[in-house]
Amino acid sequence: MTEETPGFDEQPDVPSDATSDAASKPDAAKGAGSADAAGPAASAGDAPDAGLDEKAQHDVALTAQLDQVRTALNERTADLQRLQAEYQNYRRRVERDRVTVKEIAAANLLSELLPVLDDVGRAREHGELVGGFKSVAESLETVVAKMGLQQFGKEGEPFDPLIHEALMHSYAPDVTETTCVSILQPGYRIGERTIRPARVAVAEPQPGATPGSGQAGKGDDASDEENGGPDEG
Repeated sequence: MTEETPGFDEQPDVPSDATSDAASKPDAAKGAGSADAAGPAASAGDAPDAGLDEKAQHDVALTAQLDQVRTALNERTADLQRLQAEYQNYRRRVERDRVTVKEIAAANLLSELLPVLDDVGRAREHGELVGGFKSVAESLETVVAKMGLQQFGKEGEPFDPLIHEALMHSYAPDVTETTCVSILQPGYRIGERTIRPARVAVAEPQPGATPGSGQAGKGDDASDEENGGPDEG
């Protein structure tokens, strides 16, 4: 009989491969755990970078839209300024045309009244402007003055072909330039528009006379009279 040693139980033999597999499993589990832990950490690290890229792209898009809006605003502002300038020019042109048309209409009406005014002037010069005729004439002159009619032309003023019409011509020793010596018919204007030039008689200096010679001659005559006449040789 075989004696069994008390206290030792027989255990079945375990193959060596099983032992190595069992030893490698904890290492594999540990590696898998470390890989799982590294995965979330890597994802967490990539997330902020992706967020920054999206924000940068959003800012670029907003900047582009803002530039487009500014460009459109500048174009609309330029269009509005151009329209405003055109409207102001149109208003000035209409106002200028309105004044011109008013002056032309008044000039056409007053031109028909100039012969009447000439008759009134001649009657006044001859002392015939009396009674009711005087009142009517003064009322007529007041009305035409309110309409802007102005009379011009005075004796002694220099001759201006733009506003004077010379009907008579002579020479005079006491003038130094072409001068209106007589007003045959007064001239009339409305504003800057001449309705009728003043019809005048003009005088020019004597041919060959130097300016001031007439005055000098008069001065010599006056001095001779004071001295009792010219000295005898």
